[in-house]
Amino acid sequence: MIQQAAITLQEVVYETEENKIICGITGRFTKGKITAIIGPSGAGKTTLFRLCNGLLSPSGGNILINGKEILTFDPVSLRRHVGIVLQQATMLEGSVRDNLALPLQLDGKELTDDEAQRMIQLVGLDPDILDRNSRDLSGGQKQKVSIARTLLNEPEILLLDEITSSLDRVSRQDIEKLIEWINRETGTTVIWITHNLEQAKSVAEEVWVMIDGRIAEAGPIEMLDHPENDDVKHFVMEEGK
Repeated sequence: MIQQAAITLQEVVYETEENKIICGITGRFTKGKITAIIGPSGAGKTTLFRLCNGLLSPSGGNILINGKEILTFDPVSLRRHVGIVLQQATMLEGSVRDNLALPLQLDGKELTDDEAQRMIQLVGLDPDILDRNSRDLSGGQKQKVSIARTLLNEPEILLLDEITSSLDRVSRQDIEKLIEWINRETGTTVIWITHNLEQAKSVAEEVWVMIDGRIAEAGPIEMLDHPENDDVKHFVMEEGK
């Protein structure tokens, strides 16, 4: 069976006046799967995400979202299709409910109490948390609220950028189980940047290894056990120590 692509990149380049950050990447993220993106710092992983959800525009090449050129989406529509959760779960002043409501407010809509309770329970939090001040939340709670806020738009594609890197082991495992459940139950395509090789092997089905703005190697997650590229071998060996 031919697997469909959620995101397709065709010779994608991104450069500033000083640097070429993404160097002609061609590849596809499989629809409905969890793909891990790993690689050393400065490899261009976060820049790639910003290109995939329209926060940046490529200097060259094409990006297709479900077969449709990214430039044909208006920003609001694109955010509905491609949600992103960042490493730092930014919370605005106010209650959890206020933070959760933000995506709908930006779209001129209101968050109902039923919807707020459903979303907060979806990420494993008690509805009582909705009226707490966001600054009183733990790191794990903030990250779960951030995920719930992104899921409110029901994105078909979810981009996760090092979302568990600052969490303790228990909170990290909670988030991993949550993302696996969302992927399994809703068919949401998940693309997860992580520096943690064990996490990548645990949650992902496919993997991209990025080095110096290029895909050094990509394939099934089992590839990490026997990479062919010398730079990937070195990276995996260093990270596995």
